[in-house]
Amino acid sequence: MKKVSLLFLAALQVACSGTDSSDANGSTTSGTVDITTVVQSKFFNSAVVSTSGTSILIKSNGLPQHKTPYWGVGNDLYEDFPDGYHTNVNTSISAQNYSMTIPAKPVASTTHEETTLGAIGLALNGVPIYNDREGGNVALDALTITTFDYSGAHPGPSKDYHYHTTGRYTTTDDTNLVGFLRDGFPIYGRKDNSGTYPSDLDTYGGHTGATADFPDGIYHYHASNVNYLNTGYYILKAGSYYGSKGTFTQ
Repeated sequence: MKKVSLLFLAALQVACSGTDSSDANGSTTSGTVDITTVVQSKFFNSAVVSTSGTSILIKSNGLPQHKTPYWGVGNDLYEDFPDGYHTNVNTSISAQNYSMTIPAKPVASTTHEETTLGAIGLALNGVPIYNDREGGNVALDALTITTFDYSGAHPGPSKDYHYHTTGRYTTTDDTNLVGFLRDGFPIYGRKDNSGTYPSDLDTYGGHTGATADFPDGIYHYHASNVNYLNTGYYILKAGSYYGSKGTFTQ
């Protein structure tokens, strides 16, 4: 009886995690947490969410609904840069045609692919999330960060606005849900559901536990709690995906 009870508890723990599990032979089970309802309810109206089988499709134009200097002087959503900051060579933003497909029940991957340049996910307002790298696949430096607005964002060569770090319109020092990465797992601010900074994050910047949106638990990422280059900005996501990424087109 004791052995059976232990096996039951182990199975229950896996079921609540929202991830897959691997046995000694490397086989996996499917994810148990369906993110569909949260995705449908949390993404802004500017994003179009639809489902197809076991996948979720999110479409957006990538334009922020908040203030940024990249809207340009005269726009109702214009605000100036932080002191000492300035526009980059890409001085404005324009509508894009983004489509991201993610699994409705995300699972951990047996091989964890590195995030690359370009979109690694979408924030709830449909703006892409980027990692900590810039053109040439080099780490963000202090000079590049001086082109960020108050949201830790700037546009690329195609006038494609995107977030690299935390900021006042997404998440600062809080537990906010920021969005979902391409593997389907949610990403939150620097604090955990308890209001404290998590101390058990894995190599991928996440852990399994309850959140306000998934009270029964799910694997989820957190923004880094390291003040990047002492700039006051905090990287949203670096390194590899925990799960298998879906498609992203533009």
